[in-house]
Amino acid sequence: MRRFVPFALVWSLGVLALASLLPSPLLAYQFPGEEESPIKVSAQFTAATADQPAKLFITAKIAEPWHIYSITQKKGGPLPTKITLAPSDAYLVDAEFRASPAPEKRTEPDLYGDLVIEEHTEEVTWWAPIEFANGIDPRALTINGKINVQACNDESCLPPKNYSFTAVLGDGVEVEEEAPDAVAADGASIGMPPVGPAAPTFDPNQLQIVGDDELANMPIWLALCAGLAGGMLLNLMPCVLPVIGLKILAFVEQSHHQRSKVLLLNVWYSLGLLSVFMILASLAVFAGFGWGQLFTLPEFNVVLAGVVFAMALSFLGVWEIPIPGFAGGTKAHELSSQEGAFGAFTKGAITTVLATPCTGPFLGTALAWAIRQPAYLTYAVFASVALGMASPYLLIGMFPRFIRWLPKPGAWMDTFKQLMGFVLLATLVYLFSFIQTWYMVPTFALLMGIWLACWWIGRTPGYAPLPARVRAWAEAVAVVSVVAFLSFTWLGEEMRGRFALTVDREIAARVGSEGMVPVASNHAGLAWQPFTRANFDRLVSENKTVLVDFTADWCLVCKTLEATVLSTDEVRKVVDTNQIVPLQADWTHQAPEVTEMLTQLGSKQVPVLAIFPAGRPNSPIVLRDTYTTNKLLAALEEAGPSKGAGPAASTAMNRP
Repeated sequence: MRRFVPFALVWSLGVLALASLLPSPLLAYQFPGEEESPIKVSAQFTAATADQPAKLFITAKIAEPWHIYSITQKKGGPLPTKITLAPSDAYLVDAEFRASPAPEKRTEPDLYGDLVIEEHTEEVTWWAPIEFANGIDPRALTINGKINVQACNDESCLPPKNYSFTAVLGDGVEVEEEAPDAVAADGASIGMPPVGPAAPTFDPNQLQIVGDDELANMPIWLALCAGLAGGMLLNLMPCVLPVIGLKILAFVEQSHHQRSKVLLLNVWYSLGLLSVFMILASLAVFAGFGWGQLFTLPEFNVVLAGVVFAMALSFLGVWEIPIPGFAGGTKAHELSSQEGAFGAFTKGAITTVLATPCTGPFLGTALAWAIRQPAYLTYAVFASVALGMASPYLLIGMFPRFIRWLPKPGAWMDTFKQLMGFVLLATLVYLFSFIQTWYMVPTFALLMGIWLACWWIGRTPGYAPLPARVRAWAEAVAVVSVVAFLSFTWLGEEMRGRFALTVDREIAARVGSEGMVPVASNHAGLAWQPFTRANFDRLVSENKTVLVDFTADWCLVCKTLEATVLSTDEVRKVVDTNQIVPLQADWTHQAPEVTEMLTQLGSKQVPVLAIFPAGRPNSPIVLRDTYTTNKLLAALEEAGPSKGAGPAASTAMNRP
């Protein structure tokens, strides 16, 4: 029990410290079921008469001081209300849903510029004419569905929530017949073709992602737990192993030191982790950046490649990073014992940066939930991921005996550090694998300049007079600056021109007699086509079931899923037999159309796999994070084949 008390005390203090970093609204958050919902939903429908068609009425009563937003709220503003009806062959919606009374309209120039905000208070009824199928008795019919709304007041908003309803035959509701605002019911929601154009269209404003209501209604405690678990798993990603290896060297030395010093250094390491996560959260809140999206910027990749290469050279003893205990030198155990607060903080920051192209179980779900929430909840989830990633180091800091099984400090540490240097060079190869082609030679030239600069600094011993060391650093910085300028001006333009010429020649060689260029595939399993919004819209209008793989070359989990799930014979057979069209949405570099579609699907990271059923493109089935072959096949079965795929399609869907 005495051993447990310090652990419980430190853990409690850590939780309180985390809570103190979060805005007060989070502390006052009401979990689902803790207070009465401000929205009450009911529904009914009427039978047709001699002068009136049958009508469906959906009524929402809104408690003061709350309000909700209209079903016609334009994109770029608050979350619009969405109506979804359960699939049924017993009826169809004959026209557009209308709101009675019409929404109140206003503007908020500071938040949304000139965009008109449409909102309802007190009570609103959405109604539309319906038509029953032959032989249907309205008295025995029920119409099920749900509305997704976000309730807000003048100070804050609740998370979006689905409210289910069941409509039965009734007397109807008195409404304004000429209500001007309307939206069509999604044909996918009612299982019958909607009134309007014969060809289906993809409308982001009417998007109802299958199964996404669970994500929208996820309680905050579950999102924070998912963030903690996802953060812990980030420590297992191969990208971060070199820096964690260096941390292990520090642990070896620290295991024989005073517990308070060990804990303090690990707290600094954790603060380095947290600082980067807070920067990432700020980018998500204010710039709309998703997890890993920085790797779509070539400038970021070039700078990171330079940092990783300089670290590798230090690990290999070419020079010494001027941070106590970080790397360099020939006696790793001495350097580890010299680790200071700044060195520990820097290790934590670099570890987080290297982990950002990786995702895994729990992390994608937590981040997908976070981007839909107010800013303080987004920061809270990112902080939970940081705490999860830092938890092993905080635990070791509190109980150093956990690592006393490691070998005693000695010469083996130098060998281990140098091996980590080669692992960093392997990380550099990984970075080069997704740097844009015309950046490769200029980046390589920059690395040669960094090598020369590090060698030049390493020639000046640490005991040299301060002016000599400052002069060496100034000369090294000048060399890197000149090489960088020449690499990304003259050499960069030269390589861009050569690349364009190579592409033109390749296209000319591939053009056949009919003027068509064959599509090359990066995957052996599926005949991928590149994703463009125009191509996607065309396929949707042709009643095709479309599978879109949102991926990136820097996403190791994406590449693993493509090799182990998407390229399997079983998946390829179902896709081919059902004439499902696979599109690859490449997010390796900046791709505005891909970013926009990801945002519409409620994600800011990859991997994401979206299946748009034929005739029902506004009800996609979305798989986030990792998924198995069976889960993908079940989703393909739920989506169904493309229209006109033939009788063999349904047979292929019946999996054993």
